[in-house]
Amino acid sequence: MMEKNAKIYVAGHRGMVGSSIVRALNNSGYTNIITRTHKELNLIRQNEVEDFFLKEKPDYVFLAAAKVGGIIANQEALADFLYENMVLEMNVIHEAYKNNCKKLMFLGSSCIYPRLAEQPMKESCLLTGELEKTNEAYALAKISGLKYCEFLNNQYNTDYISVMPTNLYGPNDNYHPTHSHVLPALIRRFHEAKLNNLKEVTCWGSGSPLREFLYVDDLAEACVFLMNNYSGDETVNLGTGKELTIKELTEIVAKVIGYTGDIKWDTTKPDGTPRKLLDVSKLESLGWKYHTELEEGIRLSYEDFLNNPMRAER
Repeated sequence: MMEKNAKIYVAGHRGMVGSSIVRALNNSGYTNIITRTHKELNLIRQNEVEDFFLKEKPDYVFLAAAKVGGIIANQEALADFLYENMVLEMNVIHEAYKNNCKKLMFLGSSCIYPRLAEQPMKESCLLTGELEKTNEAYALAKISGLKYCEFLNNQYNTDYISVMPTNLYGPNDNYHPTHSHVLPALIRRFHEAKLNNLKEVTCWGSGSPLREFLYVDDLAEACVFLMNNYSGDETVNLGTGKELTIKELTEIVAKVIGYTGDIKWDTTKPDGTPRKLLDVSKLESLGWKYHTELEEGIRLSYEDFLNNPMRAER
């Protein structure tokens, strides 16, 4: 168990996931949380990460920092996604080990699993098939981070764990018009369509792929829970165990926002992986289950979007 006064470093605290983990830690009574902005600490610079860990020597680390983006962002910058994520995570994990960090949590992504993995995807399906090409670079980097934690545990008896979240959404999301993930992109698109009284909205793909979504504050609660209750080499899937089509998702977003026009589909745009559902039986057997249903989570996300207009420009 993490001591309430232990020094806890949250890497990536300004992002959607990192900021949520900071909130969850505060809500759970942890009083000694360390953060650094990108300007203060560039995690891609090995010497900066070395100096930081040597000076601060955190007891616990949540590694939520990453270069992230949707299908288009990934496709346009495969080299950047591989290099930046690989270097960042290796620097942080290695310095945590060198400075005797008690425990580290590495946050990956469900895109690490094979494109055509048996559904729902169990943790054991990792590296059993080909990856989805549109986010292969990001997936390879995340697999490497997960494996480095596992190898450190085996070689040096560290207590480093990894978790693989499903698609996330919620406060502090990125609503960029082309570089965001599907749910925030839809929130922005339908909001603007409503403002401009558009008669129809065109969405990417066929609408048929199946996706699972987890509200980010549920994720953060699960991360704190697992940091206190799980040790092991195998990753843990974090999700709801529920899925819906992208078409169904757009209809919920339109309903929450109050958009009443037509929804069209541009099938020349990519769909990505046809289905991506996590098997969360391991997580539930450890004693944790999600509690924010999708429509309620989208309503909370839309409130956040409306209250933080600058976020839409990111």
